[in-house]
Amino acid sequence: MPTMKIGKSTVPRTAISTSDEHSITVRGRDLCSQLIGHTSFTAYFWLLLTGAEPKPAQLAVLDATLVAIAEHGFVPSIQAARMTLAAAPDALQGAVAAGILFDEVHREAGGSGSLTDAAAAVVKRWRAAGQAVPGYGHPLHKERDPRVAALFRVAKDSKVDQRYVQIAEAIEQVIPDAVGKDLRLNVSAAIPAVLLGAGFPLAALRGVPILARTASLIAHLNEELSVASGFALSYQATRELVYDGEGAGKKPA
Repeated sequence: MPTMKIGKSTVPRTAISTSDEHSITVRGRDLCSQLIGHTSFTAYFWLLLTGAEPKPAQLAVLDATLVAIAEHGFVPSIQAARMTLAAAPDALQGAVAAGILFDEVHREAGGSGSLTDAAAAVVKRWRAAGQAVPGYGHPLHKERDPRVAALFRVAKDSKVDQRYVQIAEAIEQVIPDAVGKDLRLNVSAAIPAVLLGAGFPLAALRGVPILARTASLIAHLNEELSVASGFALSYQATRELVYDGEGAGKKPA
């Protein structure tokens, strides 16, 4: 097996992506205006990995290999995942929690009720129960996450049911009064809003971020082989670490 030389770097760096409050850039392309709705996931994976757009033959072969290996039967990893889910079926995360919130508003409003009134009632119940409102607020994107508009545009152009998009926006309207903060939609709410409108199963939402982020993980690991940032990141983290356990502050004998 050939060996791979891992490069050395004293400063963490990457050529894959960057972001600021208003935009996200991936391999030099604006994620929201140039990629979302304009490229397939397989083509995006190739771009993430190599920095270049795939040629038709490259795209066809990569697509075929991913289809070939996606389902692998009742192997041990699948058994472990199913047993883990069986042991903790109520564990919510990310898009699933937002999807459940939207579904509750959908049922609260019924066929003809006000979505705004239903959203206010549901958000107040969640807050009274000590639950956070998932899918709203972002540490960087203080206005709406720019990916939200891009996903909503794709859903509208594709003519999927807009019911859950409307619910997501209704919740955004009532959050300031119910929560006391002006929290805007983020991508974790936009994903279930568009997927549920397209008929995607509610319980399967948890798998979408896993599938998507696996592609990015592979790209970053591949970059690490030639531009090593792992140790630099580790050094920066441990440099700021403060030990406050037993014997803290004592000088060694």
